Amino acid sequence: MPFFVLKYLHLIGAAVLLGTGAGIAFFMLMAQRTRNVVVTAAVARIVVMADFLFTATAVVAQPITGVALAAEGGYSLSEGWILVSIALYLFAGVFWLPVVWMQMRMRDLAAEAKAQGLPLPRSYYRLFHSWFAFGFPGFAAVLAIFWLMVTRPTISL
Repeated sequence: MPFFVLKYLHLIGAAVLLGTGAGIAFFMLMAQRTRNVVVTAAVARIVVMADFLFTATAVVAQPITGVALAAEGGYSLSEGWILVSIALYLFAGVFWLPVVWMQMRMRDLAAEAKAQGLPLPRSYYRLFHSWFAFGFPGFAAVLAIFWLMVTRPTISL
């Protein structure tokens, strides 16, 4: 596959990871702030769906296009900036996987509360706070990967 096609696909995947992550965080935060169980249940359902459709697809595509791009571009996978990018990608994944579980659980809690005509339970808010906290290191790692992709600094390991 030509270098620029791979680069394009890799950049689209990176943009999807960053954009979907930011969008999901924004919409979940705004829904939670309403304290309206109907709104929160609807948004949580859509957020889980978006994470599986967009984020999970990009998570799979990024290493594939990244390795192919490095090979096509003549980069060694042992270059410092690539190794750090891979480490940050794995680090982001360590935070993303629990976030997916938390989102599914928050979705279920909100749906149960809505069905019973009750407000969101305390367990929802505890999960939300953990979910929000887990987002920062994962999002920061993705931002750092973007920086590494753009600058390709010389890093000696």
